[in-house]
Amino acid sequence: MTTTTLAKKDIQKLQRAIVDGLEDVKAQDIVVFDTEHLSSLFERVIIASGTSNRQTKALAGSVRDALRDAGFAKPRIEGETNGEWIIVDCGPAVVHVMQPNFRQYYNLEELWGDKPVRLKFGAVKPVVKASVKTTAAKKVVAKPADSLKRSNAAKKGVQETFPSKAQVRKAAEVKAAADKKPTKKVAASKVPASAIAKPAVKKVADKKPLTRKT
Repeated sequence: MTTTTLAKKDIQKLQRAIVDGLEDVKAQDIVVFDTEHLSSLFERVIIASGTSNRQTKALAGSVRDALRDAGFAKPRIEGETNGEWIIVDCGPAVVHVMQPNFRQYYNLEELWGDKPVRLKFGAVKPVVKASVKTTAAKKVVAKPADSLKRSNAAKKGVQETFPSKAQVRKAAEVKAAADKKPTKKVAASKVPASAIAKPAVKKVADKKPLTRKT
């Protein structure tokens, strides 16, 4: 890879970091110009607007932080005292953060705007969509067994009746009572008392002692 190609990639990475820093704080009307053919001191001029002193200062600070995160050297910042026109010197690129009235008055676009650079602003990150199979599986798992039966019956056009909780509880109580009930025994036949023969009881007469006659 040649030196020219490396330098080109570095300036593209630098301008991307600067634009990202400006977008993070909602800068307005961001434009990028290629000034390599106009000056040997820098290759890019970037102009952006801030609606107040507070926002222009925040924009300059956001650019500084974006460059640090991207691995570039700390830029030199001028004009932060009043915040009407802040210049952020990033070496190969110079950033002008201006309030709208100052930007309109000095009209830097006319001075540096021969070759505008096209950039994608506010690039949207790709969103990974869940697969249809995964979503369907989650829905099936979430349904209880009774819900599945009811939905299947509805699909087939069959009207099925399902017992209510009260009916199920009543059936369980009846079954439990039936299990606890003792088995019915056949009653013994009653025999009249007169039919029962009492055993004969022999009474032994008291024997008197025999007296001997003399």
